[in-house]
This record gives sequence, structure tokens and C-alpha cells, in this order.
Amino acid sequence: MEAMRLLHERRSMGKLAGPAPSREQLDALYRAALRAPDHKELTPWRFIEFSGEGIDRLGELFAEGEARKNPDLDASHLDSIRKKPKRAPLIIAVIARGTPDLPKVPAVEQVLSAGCAAHAMLLAAQAQGLGAMWRTGTFAFDPVVREGLGLGEHDEIVAFLYLGQPGGRFPPIPERDPAEFVERWD
Repeated sequence: MEAMRLLHERRSMGKLAGPAPSREQLDALYRAALRAPDHKELTPWRFIEFSGEGIDRLGELFAEGEARKNPDLDASHLDSIRKKPKRAPLIIAVIARGTPDLPKVPAVEQVLSAGCAAHAMLLAAQAQGLGAMWRTGTFAFDPVVREGLGLGEHDEIVAFLYLGQPGGRFPPIPERDPAEFVERWD
């Protein structure tokens, strides 16, 4: 796919079907991610893949975290939370692996670098004809989920990238006028 067209037409795909991306497709996603802006070459990212039983385990973490916050939730609500990761055949958690107290690379820059890595993965997915959706939500900040994924004190979940084959129609891309978002100081 031509680069400018890809950048102008990238879209989220909420309905995803199997099969999961192939190893070759995933390799292309990771290679794109590893080209994200990275001040001082800290490589402030790591990735966790979930598929098969891993998706079930992630759903259990989501439900456990929700149950800890809201102990009065009924079983059907917890079951619906358990099923959230099943919206895609593969999920990649993008983690900002922070290095605190660096004088020239503040923590926010490291998180933004991980966000750029996630965005590069979305672009690489679309370029390969895959469907993808960046989801974050409250589970990215839940202490149970963080602990279950082995996150350190300075790590942050930047994204849960849901990946698969496009399973629905492509909604129209909203037209936006760049002039509405740009301030010029000439």
C-alpha cells in the first residue's frame, strides 16, 4: 500500500475475525514498532502477545481486577468482562518500559515513544490487510492487571492492540479539515 494513502486511510476495525496474523505478519508489525522515535535509544517498549488460552487468562485478569474494585458485581457482569479479550484472535499489549530520572529523556517522552510504536503497528497491520483496534480502557491502569502482566513500578500499558482479519464493514472515514487543528505563527 502506498505510504501516504495508508496514513490518510488508516482506520480502527472493531469487528475482528480469525485467523490471527501469521508469524510473518507479526514480525512485520514488530519491525515497524522498533522504528518508533527513541531518544537515547532506550527502547522503552516491550510487547506481550495473547492468543488461545492466553486470551482466556487476560480475560480472567480483567474480571479479577473488576471484582476487586466492585465486589458486589454479579456473575453475568464478570462473565461479560472475561469475554472482552475474545473480540479478536490475537491481542498485543504495548508496554512503556520506563526509565525514571533521566535528565534528557523524561518519562512522558518514553511513554510517547511506546505510543508511536503502537501506532506503527496499527499502520503495519493495515498495510498487510489486517484489521486492528487500539483499546486501552480502565484495565490498562488496573493494579491486578498490571501485577498479572509483571509490570514494574515505572511501566505503563499504552495499548491493547486487538488484531485479526477485518470482520465487518469498513465505516466511512470522517473528513477533517487540517485548518481546524493548525495554528500558524508566520
